[in-house]
Amino acid sequence: MAEAKPIDGRSMIRRRAGLRLWLSAGWLTLLCAVALLAPWIAPKDPLAQDLFLGRLPPFWVQGAEPGYWLGTDSLGRDVLSRILHGARVALAVALVAGTITCLVGATLGLMAGFLRGWVDMVISRLIDIWMAFPPVLFSILLIAVLGPGLWSIIIAIVVIDWTRFARVVRAEAMAQGAMDYVASARVAGRGRIGTMLREILPNVLPTIVVLLTLEMGIAVIVEAILSFVNLSISTDDPTWGGMIAEGRTSVHQAWWVLVFPLITLFLTVLSFSQLGEGLKDRFDPVLR
Repeated sequence: MAEAKPIDGRSMIRRRAGLRLWLSAGWLTLLCAVALLAPWIAPKDPLAQDLFLGRLPPFWVQGAEPGYWLGTDSLGRDVLSRILHGARVALAVALVAGTITCLVGATLGLMAGFLRGWVDMVISRLIDIWMAFPPVLFSILLIAVLGPGLWSIIIAIVVIDWTRFARVVRAEAMAQGAMDYVASARVAGRGRIGTMLREILPNVLPTIVVLLTLEMGIAVIVEAILSFVNLSISTDDPTWGGMIAEGRTSVHQAWWVLVFPLITLFLTVLSFSQLGEGLKDRFDPVLR
């Protein structure tokens, strides 16, 4: 009788992490591709209106018109074309806002966690004060002051979410700073800044990468919320949140106007989240 092979829990986790990485990265790669090529592959002009073609159903429903694959909204605008062009706004906000938030928060967290002393005290108190503000109301207030626009959304996200990076990176830097290799670097004559950049930063970089992917998903949600309440870019430009807000008012007559951008938003945020979890499992030294 053949002897049963023991189940390796780490290999199972690695397989699940690999599956998450492939699926999430595949969706995000496809989304980036269609966003870049939207002006050329979109079947219709996303701003073109035709009231005679208002609320056409998707292609598999009776009453559909050729060329309008996912139907039209109440103004006769093509839903698929608007989703493709809305991806450009969502991904631009995710990439730019996520990267700037990462740079600001990770830098402050790294300085606070390794340099300690008065630097840590000032940055930690600033984080505590910043986190006392309600994030959604704070973002709406910032947009009201700065005015609607793509850069206003990016600035609002950076101002709100840098504390997320700072707190986590600070804790990681403090833990790494207590390791023997840091003491060895100091004994070898390396300065504090050199030790922080050459020894601490490479060891907290996997955590920063994971936080960056999660932050991109959060940025997509924030942009959708702001466009839902009409505080994003111009109301003429297609955004997923704006499409969801419009579809909410006509969900019983044209459900597709609400459902398709909502599914796209859900899959995008889920992919960013699963990409972060997959990278976390992949970089975890315990699972190697």
